Amino acid sequence: LAFGCPGVLAVLGLEAAAPGECELTRLLQDKLRYEMRLQYMKHYFPIDYTLPVQYEEVLRPSNITRLRNGTVSEAALRYLWFHVSSQAVLRIREVLPEKHPSWKYTQELCQLFDALGKEYSKYRQTDVEAVVADLVKLVHSAGAESRRKAVRPKALLDNCLKVMRMLYGAPCEWGPW
Repeated sequence: LAFGCPGVLAVLGLEAAAPGECELTRLLQDKLRYEMRLQYMKHYFPIDYTLPVQYEEVLRPSNITRLRNGTVSEAALRYLWFHVSSQAVLRIREVLPEKHPSWKYTQELCQLFDALGKEYSKYRQTDVEAVVADLVKLVHSAGAESRRKAVRPKALLDNCLKVMRMLYGAPCEWGPW
């Protein structure tokens, strides 16, 4: 986590989403509005631009459904989402020069993820299912160069938002979006 978002660190919290988590994910949801993702992650990048990311760095709703069916706890799924999503923002930041029009936008996303990491750290760490712990380790491992795929920056943030809505919508009592 050495790029752009220093201090992104999460400690697994309670099964129910905490009020601070709900507020921060609401702010993230606002920052990840379609118009903003389209402008900053598509229009400001070259046509068909992709980033090389590890397979584990792409977290889709279908992955969450499969893990839920494997009886992974909601808290562990939120922990996984946090690590994958903050890593996705870092991957995008790695390719942006400071004067790029998307730089400030990704900086704001980093700040929200930093705050979310601090929110998680308020709670006592509990055991994470082995499958989730292994995925988080893979997301942060630098030596997985052979397990890469090309993904558009907007697609990374699209998945971030979709999964966030799956994991936080009900516990945070978000209305229809």
